[in-house]
Amino acid sequence: MTKKPNILVILSDQLRRHVLGIYGDPNISTPNIDRLANKGVRFQNACSTYPICVPFRFSLITGEYAHSRFVPAIEWRMSPAERTIADEFNEGGYHTIYLGKWHLYGGHSLLPKHSHKKANKTPVPPSHQGRWQKWLGFEIANDFFDWYYFEDDDPTPKQIKKYQTDGLFDLAIDYLGKQVNSDKPFFCILSVEPPHFTLSNKWAPDDLIAKWQEKTIQFPPNFHVEDNYKVPGLKIKEEKSLINSKSSIDQLKAYYAMVENLDMNVGRMLEFLEKSGLKEDTIVVFVADHGEMGGAHNVINILKDHPFEESIGIPLIVYDPKNCEQSGQVINEPTCTEDLFPTLLGLAGLIPKNEKLGLDLTPLIKGDKNKLPREGVLLEFVHDLRAGAFFPYHDIYWRGFRSKRYKYTVLGDAARGGKPWQFFDLENDPYEMNNLIKNPEYEGEIKRHHELLRNRLIETGDHYVLAPAHGIEGLNLWRKS
Repeated sequence: MTKKPNILVILSDQLRRHVLGIYGDPNISTPNIDRLANKGVRFQNACSTYPICVPFRFSLITGEYAHSRFVPAIEWRMSPAERTIADEFNEGGYHTIYLGKWHLYGGHSLLPKHSHKKANKTPVPPSHQGRWQKWLGFEIANDFFDWYYFEDDDPTPKQIKKYQTDGLFDLAIDYLGKQVNSDKPFFCILSVEPPHFTLSNKWAPDDLIAKWQEKTIQFPPNFHVEDNYKVPGLKIKEEKSLINSKSSIDQLKAYYAMVENLDMNVGRMLEFLEKSGLKEDTIVVFVADHGEMGGAHNVINILKDHPFEESIGIPLIVYDPKNCEQSGQVINEPTCTEDLFPTLLGLAGLIPKNEKLGLDLTPLIKGDKNKLPREGVLLEFVHDLRAGAFFPYHDIYWRGFRSKRYKYTVLGDAARGGKPWQFFDLENDPYEMNNLIKNPEYEGEIKRHHELLRNRLIETGDHYVLAPAHGIEGLNLWRKS
């Protein structure tokens, strides 16, 4: 019997798709990630359904929509009863490995005053590790030069005195090197925190920070431009030294430094796979959990949360060395977080035990199909336990529908329901600077997208309250009609 392929998922935290060279950023060269895309398949419109760490990770690991468990932005612990992607691969004959940030054990909420230092040294017990056969992980660090990991059921924190991305790639290369002659294929998720912002004073290695501080940055047209309609959240002009007193432009340069370091480590991993003999049997998937605003729409750089492309837009690259005829293909079909669970299984020739609402993208990746049986994907922000300007969706919440060309969103509270908020023609307005929600020329498309959104809320059992709009009755699944 032919051995199934190894699958390696490189998961980066807060990496927006726009910041990579292959996706068109004019400021940075990311040759290794670009090479992965040029040899594989790149999704141009991959979306993070719920653009913040915890809900993305919940959906990646379980294949379920976060609204199905009412998952808040952070400070939430996943039940050990959830059937995870590790369960699927374990039963499929794989050796399963998790390395790096987990963020499904409650994170800061278990600790006084959101102490990331204490969280960094608090182990995730085996009961809450999702049944990965090998665990080299941690809940959260938010410090890239003073961080620790835990091995399996050992509660002793282990420190690697290296920049986190470098150290985690070292750890992964070392462990995967031991799998070269294994009879079992491996399924490995390598989850690094950068380029997520840090709560320490150091964001990236000194040489890269110095290099980027000397650079002149080319800014997108929506940088530091405030929208002429209400967008909740903290604006740059209101910033009060929230993150280490860094200016908006300094933060952006530090972000680029972290991305460059990530690209270097992707190159190291690709070199290891080739030299170890694992390359031809290993599918590499490169993805992020969400993006960040980066100063777009005048929203403070480090925030995500919003339905703008900077926040929901993520890279998704799949390189299968045995599928060379698809090299360099760009797929424009919108995808969502919930597609990843069935797709990763599909790459291994496996099918989820329980039916999922996401779609297996492998027919697109292999070139068997060029279209998905849907118009687009649901976007959402379910709720945030935290209040204040820094956390804009505490009292109001949004839902959206992203098709290939358009994006429609609604915003509102639980009492009055979500009302029409944004409508963008992404083909003509990729930076989302012209909100067309009141433009009569787009009335037909707006109504159609409202119906698409409403239907998807019903299909996914979402209890979001949708106000009546565009001549269409409202929706409240909490109350029987």
